Amino acid sequence: MKTFSTFAAAAAIFATANAAVDHIVIKGSKFFYEGNGTQFFMNGVAYQQDVSTNGTLSGNDEYTDPLADPSVCRRDIPFLVQLRTNTIRVYALDPEKNHDDCMNQLADAGIYVIADLSQPGQSINRDDASWTDDLFERYTSVVDMMAKYDNTLGFFAGNEVSNQANNTVASAFVKAAVRDTKAYIKRQRYRPLGVGYATNDDKDIREDLAAYFNCGDPDDAIDFWGYNIYSWCGRSSFQRSGFDVRTREFASYSVPVFFAEYGCNEVQPRLFTEVGALYGDEMTDVWSGGIVYMYFQETNDFGLVEVNNNRVSTLADFDNLSSQMARIDPTGVNMADYNPTNTQPADCPAVNRGWRAQATPLPPVANKELCECMVNSASCVPADDLDEDDYGDLFGTVCGLEDGICAGIEHNATTGSYGAYSMCNPKQQLAFALNAYFQSQNRRQDACDFRGQAKTQRSSDASGNCERLMDQAGEDGTGTVTSAPTGTGAAAGSATSSGAAVGAVTVPRMETGLMQLGLYVVVAMFSGAGMLLL
Repeated sequence: MKTFSTFAAAAAIFATANAAVDHIVIKGSKFFYEGNGTQFFMNGVAYQQDVSTNGTLSGNDEYTDPLADPSVCRRDIPFLVQLRTNTIRVYALDPEKNHDDCMNQLADAGIYVIADLSQPGQSINRDDASWTDDLFERYTSVVDMMAKYDNTLGFFAGNEVSNQANNTVASAFVKAAVRDTKAYIKRQRYRPLGVGYATNDDKDIREDLAAYFNCGDPDDAIDFWGYNIYSWCGRSSFQRSGFDVRTREFASYSVPVFFAEYGCNEVQPRLFTEVGALYGDEMTDVWSGGIVYMYFQETNDFGLVEVNNNRVSTLADFDNLSSQMARIDPTGVNMADYNPTNTQPADCPAVNRGWRAQATPLPPVANKELCECMVNSASCVPADDLDEDDYGDLFGTVCGLEDGICAGIEHNATTGSYGAYSMCNPKQQLAFALNAYFQSQNRRQDACDFRGQAKTQRSSDASGNCERLMDQAGEDGTGTVTSAPTGTGAAAGSATSSGAAVGAVTVPRMETGLMQLGLYVVVAMFSGAGMLLL
């Protein structure tokens, strides 16, 4: 283990600071430097402490924003530069904090950022997936915050959400998140920023996953594909690791692919012999580099460095990775000479025993305005003091009283059946169900009570855009809303590093015509330009 003086390292590295960062552009299935057309390969490191990175409820929603403390960035960037890092991946950012200093430091060092849009308590939960207006606001708040930085490379709309065959339905909701985030970026007239997905390496679903997120309308599909892969351990090889098979599988993929995480630690210290293959002739025609997991040493033992009392000590993994990175010099094609032939999206996988997500339609567009219009026009809504913990039982009661009451909030990815209000948050969905039952009972006062869990309110008549949206949704909520949401996500959905209150509620899901109840988790949850999609 070697220990460096942070001050001395910073002085040495930043003597060459302020070099210009070229634009990174996407053309076909490759990244390029816009200025000279040289192909861009990610030399990346995952950079975040103490954060859950997959589609589950972690039980601990606190996280440390890695780009909110300039002194920490100033401490760590020299070590990232020693590894020849040009990209970092961060898993959870707090839109309420200022990131200017860290992002400028990274840009000065020639480092781009790929940011996950979720945070531990506010993400698409694989166990009962949904895409809601609350999640949309969380995602767009991160986009709003990061779009202004020239070294923002793009975003991940999900990380390992579907990780086995029995939860592939969740992919429909992640793809809806991709679609809505891409549309939001265009609607806000931000510079083009790619939205992708990071997948695990599950042999039973990996091919269907890659096809599903790439197939269909390009406006709905991912802009790049990140692969979390740990199959090369120790002194493995291109063939023994399966990298040869994965490379053949993506040879005709129509968007850039890269390793969003790699670095098996079954053999320690890690030797990183896969670096030579990843950036060598066998792989660079298909893969755009990768992101090593990870910078900080934690209990999972994947760290490159240890940090104690704000002092960085490099580990053997750091030295091995640095040595391997010093040997690579990937050569690609010049953008002007590159005429992609792999322009066709993949064929969508069919629903079967091993794949449960219908390719089309996707869940409805997240539209907070529609949800608020519906609640304001409802005559029966949840009581003000109703605890979120009681939502599930009330959903079960109301939706079981009469057929069709909850059709407007149905969300079945296997059949492709979605109510217009299925993207509303749980409280809004509960208001829809209560009001639908109240109306079916001719507005009898006792039909909006439920032992004090519901109340009547003075409703407002829908007019203007509310009227148009609700007309499209239909009286029973089974229509299709084609109008895009008009609001922005700048202030809404912001996460805090201190965490947020969690409420687990049960909402209706219809499976093959029968109502079932599933767990639905919601949480009150230096220079240069950025990436253009050509």
